Amino acid sequence: MSHSIGPALRQRWQQLSALPGGRWLFSRLLGQMAPYTGSIGARVEVLKPGYCRVQLKDRRAVRNHLRSIHAIALCNLGEMATGLALMNSLPDNTRGILVNICADYHHKARGTLQAECHCEIPADNREQQYEVVASVRDESGETVTTVTASWLLGPDTSHNPDAN
Repeated sequence: MSHSIGPALRQRWQQLSALPGGRWLFSRLLGQMAPYTGSIGARVEVLKPGYCRVQLKDRRAVRNHLRSIHAIALCNLGEMATGLALMNSLPDNTRGILVNICADYHHKARGTLQAECHCEIPADNREQQYEVVASVRDESGETVTTVTASWLLGPDTSHNPDAN
């Protein structure tokens, strides 16, 4: 099985995003591919090479005992934005693996949130570590969490049985 998901992401987003309910459907399909990511129920709003914006509605399933959005749900949302912005940008036959993640929590998160990530587009699929940052903002535009994710990029050798 290939770990190079960039081409599949681009194709599915192009097919679905313009259709009524297409963004919702794309987000659900993404949740099927990555079940833990799908567990928070975030919706992909914008996806283009080097950019992603996802939305998370505040609801009981993502809250903590303080009636705010749970820290790990915020981290998951930020990781989702970094991963989509980067993976959608990768050259064909490139894989990305999350190797480190850090979340800085600035304020309690309540209400509908937007996670946004801008990143450079990798020029090739050489082995490299790539750091990507997502900002999670509340409805007033205040940054509640900053997520920094380090992705190990490299050639997707899963189709080559002689590799590894």
